[in-house]
Amino acid sequence: KARATLRWDHLNFFGSARHAGVETKWSSLDRGVKLDYTEPYFVSGHYSLNFEGRAWQAVEPVYSLRSLGGRASLRHQANSQSYWSVSLINEFQRSSITNAGLTDFSIRNNLIALGLDPRGTARGTTGAVAFDVNRNTTNNLLDANQGYVLSGHLEQAGKWLWGTFNYWEVTAEARQYTRVARSFVWANRVHIGTIDALGGNASVPFFKRYFLGGASSIRGWGRFEVSPLSGFGLPIGGLSMLEGSTEIRKPLFGKLGGVAFFDFGNVSDRSLHIPTSLVYAAGPGLRYLTPVGPA
Repeated sequence: KARATLRWDHLNFFGSARHAGVETKWSSLDRGVKLDYTEPYFVSGHYSLNFEGRAWQAVEPVYSLRSLGGRASLRHQANSQSYWSVSLINEFQRSSITNAGLTDFSIRNNLIALGLDPRGTARGTTGAVAFDVNRNTTNNLLDANQGYVLSGHLEQAGKWLWGTFNYWEVTAEARQYTRVARSFVWANRVHIGTIDALGGNASVPFFKRYFLGGASSIRGWGRFEVSPLSGFGLPIGGLSMLEGSTEIRKPLFGKLGGVAFFDFGNVSDRSLHIPTSLVYAAGPGLRYLTPVGPA
């Protein structure tokens, strides 16, 4: 069938390097409009302001999804290594899955990746305030071999804000890279997070729940496989998680490199309960440096 997409960008909107963009799409499967605007110098050179909005509808053979809303973010860039930001979020989402989709477990992971509840219909509005902080001292954003990255995220939804959902979330991540014996790189990562469901599990939207396992998280386990299970033995996501990895990397020839890794982690169905019974995965791997990062 037919599909049409239109994207318009202005890289100096009303001067001072302001950026404005509009994207719209129409097809038999999905259609909608997205808007974004960035004020790069807000009050002072260290602050920037960004607005994003969208109204989108997807009608696929096995599911339908409607979303409306956006966010406004104020960011402070202290220097090239450190920044913090505050965001105001307002998002409405309604989704449904056909009976054929509910009974076809082979597509369950695809539905979870889209943020859809594979158990059926979901509807709600997220009204939240989020705070993020980040410090990055690595020497290469795409393939670091020295330095560290520290990041934290705090989000409060509902309670004194509007919306269907009522929760708060805290996550933190640390990454560290060290050169060893000239040609080796020792890379470490730890990621921890918890969601406090203020009023029961229904107060947390499904797309916020934690899943682990897959190509970039506890390799050797299937995608989203590390998770609390339903009564039928299917992953349903959790409210607390801990994951990490340590690996040794070495260039082999050209842009091809080898890696030996050890991953660990788990997900709990309880709030404020970091799991201590962990699952593990270890093995070798290959890395190829592409222009947009390693594969």
